[in-house]
Amino acid sequence: MIGKISGRLDYIGADHVMIDTGGVGYVVYISSRTLAALPPLGAPVALFTELLVREDLLQLFGFLSMGEREWHRLLVSVQGVGAKAALAIMGTLGADGVSRAITLGDQAAIKAAPGVGPKLAQRVVLELKDKAHKVMAMGGAAAKQVEAPKAESLAKPGDYEVVDTTPDMVGNAQADALSALVNLGYGHSDAASAIAQAGEGDASDLIRNALRLLAPKG
Repeated sequence: MIGKISGRLDYIGADHVMIDTGGVGYVVYISSRTLAALPPLGAPVALFTELLVREDLLQLFGFLSMGEREWHRLLVSVQGVGAKAALAIMGTLGADGVSRAITLGDQAAIKAAPGVGPKLAQRVVLELKDKAHKVMAMGGAAAKQVEAPKAESLAKPGDYEVVDTTPDMVGNAQADALSALVNLGYGHSDAASAIAQAGEGDASDLIRNALRLLAPKG
């Protein structure tokens, strides 16, 4: 699998780019959000990538962060969501927006993506709501932008592995929820306070309840 491409930005299209890596040009499909964040032509660029293999087609999809790539993988696992529909959702909401929408069951936010109808939005939320915290708990790589990622910034497997929670492992659930909220941009003290008020449950439940408490009032 091709996990990342670094090189010179040779071409920018409406939904794809070409990246030259030592004389070989790779066509990489991207979201509108990634397109807006690209450097100018000729500049160095690095994207995390996912290779889609079909019987008669090979396509690369590119992302600004590992978190975006993981969300894309989850989205395409939902029946009816193709790779480009997943890109449309990512382009509309971004990784943080998808995390919030699915955690809170906000089908309207998912439906705002081009080509996504109400039934598909409902299916996305229902199928992924219990998996959201795994992506949200990933390390700093989830926020890494289009500049070439440094080796030390990439998340290691242990940075985002979530331990299955059981009733006697509340501490782990709270730690996972806290990590997820901090990675979404909330302050440590605010996130910790919200989790303390969120009641009991696994990491998904704690994140969902804490996000409701942290939502702007009024």
